[in-house]
Amino acid sequence: MTEHTHGTSGPGTVILEVGEGVGALILEAPPDLRGHEIEISPVAGGARTHSLVRERLTTSKTVYAAVYPALAEGDYVVWDEDGIPAGRVSIRGGRATRFRWPEVAPAGPVSASTA
Repeated sequence: MTEHTHGTSGPGTVILEVGEGVGALILEAPPDLRGHEIEISPVAGGARTHSLVRERLTTSKTVYAAVYPALAEGDYVVWDEDGIPAGRVSIRGGRATRFRWPEVAPAGPVSASTA
């Protein structure tokens, strides 16, 4: 089986679909998680959804992140590859929320150029 390598994502290539009752999640990850799928699920129960960690170029730096462009407002569990919770994040309508994988350095504020 051939492994597909997903290319780098540049500024302006991700569209977030935020609005009333819908927010987005930008999950920053360490470079070694590039190409891995990170699952999240509502705390209250429900199906898991996933996104691929990709290298993303911003106007000032390179980050590794999985982007969830449209999530219903609420609290979510972020799962590690072993099925153990890696953290919890609250999504609010009309905005993007940033979550840092536990071993990632602190992130700055979310802006159109870093999403």
